[in-house]
Amino acid sequence: MSSTPTFKRLPRAVREQQMLDAAVKVFSRRGFHAASMDEIADDAGISKPMVYAYLGTKEELFIACLHRESTRMMEAIAGAAAPDLPADERLWRGLRAFFGFVGAHRDGWAVLYRQARGSQPFAAELAAMRGRLVEVVAGMLDHALRASGREVGATDLEVVSYALVGASESLADWLADHPEADAGKTATRMMNVAWLGADQLLRGVSWHPPVA
Repeated sequence: MSSTPTFKRLPRAVREQQMLDAAVKVFSRRGFHAASMDEIADDAGISKPMVYAYLGTKEELFIACLHRESTRMMEAIAGAAAPDLPADERLWRGLRAFFGFVGAHRDGWAVLYRQARGSQPFAAELAAMRGRLVEVVAGMLDHALRASGREVGATDLEVVSYALVGASESLADWLADHPEADAGKTATRMMNVAWLGADQLLRGVSWHPPVA
C-alpha cells in the first residue's frame, strides 16, 4: 500500500479561507517581513506551491488578509447600526459590533492595525479602511443631526468622525492586548466618551477658546 498522504478535496473558496486563516495567525505573530510562506503553508496543512497558486506572492497574500479582515469588520458594523434606530442606539450598536469584532478576531486586528502601518502599500490599504470607517461614522452623525433639524459643516463633521474613529482604534488596540477584558464593557466605556461629546454637538453646544 502507498504511504503517500491523501488530502480531502475542498472547494476553492473553502481552501482559500483556510489559507487566509493561517496567514492571519502567522502575520499577526511574526509581522509581514518575518513571516514565511513555509510557515503559513504548514499552518494551513497544505503545500507552499498551493498557497502561491491560490493567493499569489506573500505581499498579495498579506493584502488579501487585510481585505478580508476589514470587510468582516465593516460588515459587522453596518449590519448592527441600522439607519432607523435612534442616534445614540445606532452609535452604540456600531461600537459594540466594532469592539466585538476586535475581541473575537484579535489576530485579525493585529494584522489590520499593527502590521499594516508604516509600510507601503499596506499603509495605503489601512488608510482606505479607516476612510470607509470615518464615512460610516460621519453618516451616522449627519443622519442624527438632520433628524434633529440641524446641519454641521462637512469639515467639522469629518474632523469629529476622525476623532471618534481614532479614539476607538486606540481603545481597540488596548482590548487586543487584554484578552480578559469584556468587549461589550469596552464598547460602553467608548460610548460614554463619544456620546457625551456627540450629544453636545447634536444640541448645538460647542466650546470656544477664551478671547486673549
